[in-house]
Amino acid sequence: MFPPSITRDPTIYWGQNSYGATHSDTANWQKTLSTYCQDDSIDAFPVAFLNVFFGPGGVPSIDLANICSTTNDPLFPGTNMPDCSFLASDIQFCQSKGKIVTISLGGATGAASFTSDDQASAFGDTIWNTFLGGTSSVRPFGSAVLDGIDLDIEGGGTAHFAAFVNRIRTLASGASKQYYVTAAPQCPFPDAYMSTVLNAVGFDAVYVQFYNNYCEVSNAGNANDWDFESWDNWAKTQAINKNVKIYIGAPASSTAAGSGYVDASTLANIALQTRSQYSSFGGVMLWDASQAYANNRFDAAVKNAIRQGGVTSTSSQPVTVPTSSRSSTVSTTSTPSTTSHTSTSTPTTTATSGNCAGVSAWVANVAYNGGDTVIYNGHLWTAKWWSYGDVPGGAAGDWTDSGACTSFAAVKPTAHSAAMSASVASIPTTPVA
Repeated sequence: MFPPSITRDPTIYWGQNSYGATHSDTANWQKTLSTYCQDDSIDAFPVAFLNVFFGPGGVPSIDLANICSTTNDPLFPGTNMPDCSFLASDIQFCQSKGKIVTISLGGATGAASFTSDDQASAFGDTIWNTFLGGTSSVRPFGSAVLDGIDLDIEGGGTAHFAAFVNRIRTLASGASKQYYVTAAPQCPFPDAYMSTVLNAVGFDAVYVQFYNNYCEVSNAGNANDWDFESWDNWAKTQAINKNVKIYIGAPASSTAAGSGYVDASTLANIALQTRSQYSSFGGVMLWDASQAYANNRFDAAVKNAIRQGGVTSTSSQPVTVPTSSRSSTVSTTSTPSTTSHTSTSTPTTTATSGNCAGVSAWVANVAYNGGDTVIYNGHLWTAKWWSYGDVPGGAAGDWTDSGACTSFAAVKPTAHSAAMSASVASIPTTPVA
């Protein structure tokens, strides 16, 4: 588990430029990782996302929106993995400040699955060699060694994932540094996608997405909706690691999710109250860094409010959640592609123009068919034909601008996008009209 001498509060996802998906003012778009490590406001960074498990050459692929992607950065030969090695110094700088940096697998447009325990275990070797303590000719972050993995599985199922996690654990057991395994289920308990793996292997922390659902933080005062108690009970009675910490995941801005946003003071109060009630409480998780910084440093405001409320920085119990119990159980490009955490039970996006309800943001390493729609740079775009890696509004002319969206919410991927991200190895090399 997270070492008791280090607070991990808050944890904040970085990599998806969530602000850039909903706003056109590029000054506030996501910056390189080191930007967010200049002070002690943020303690852990899941880097989002590795959204393609098996790409060309059997190698996974990552998409970091405007910072590093398949469309704007060189690829390792024979793969669809972008070379983001310029981020090695950023990662190492953040780690030198005592911050944890992990790789998050999945996301809203990530849908990958395993066919057997052997395949899952082999994928554990791939992740170990590509991002963690192993060696490989494909190291997207160069010499940087990440601190573990995070599972944000929102599609595709989790059969055989226990074998994957166990392989990572085995490889890490003899390592000279500590590695962590975390997960980001959605708040309805049990999580539709992740409950099987959550009950099968040990996790160090679980970043529950308390937004885009009836059980979101904005409903913390409603005992019939707020279900932190269910997660606390799971941690104490079902979890393999009985020391697992439960974090409250919250939107860092009103535009970071479809629903569930509360101001920093309210979130801090919920965190303090939850901490006093539930020993499994671990801290606050925020989605995401770009939204927090654009929202008047929401991350710092939450942390400061919690500190003023009596939380010290000497325990591993960062800050997060509410009170009531449930009665029943530096930007390198200008191309924002974004996936976001979403809800399995209440998907989506609201907008009064551009018909953006339920539409996912464009992602560089996902293929689209004619008629598919995406959000890009605050507009709704419709694919004219099969398209892969061609930016909406770009020279290829693959997309029709269907109008500006005036409001946004969390997005849910189409089944097509999710399926294509899982089978990108079979993508043709020329578009089909």
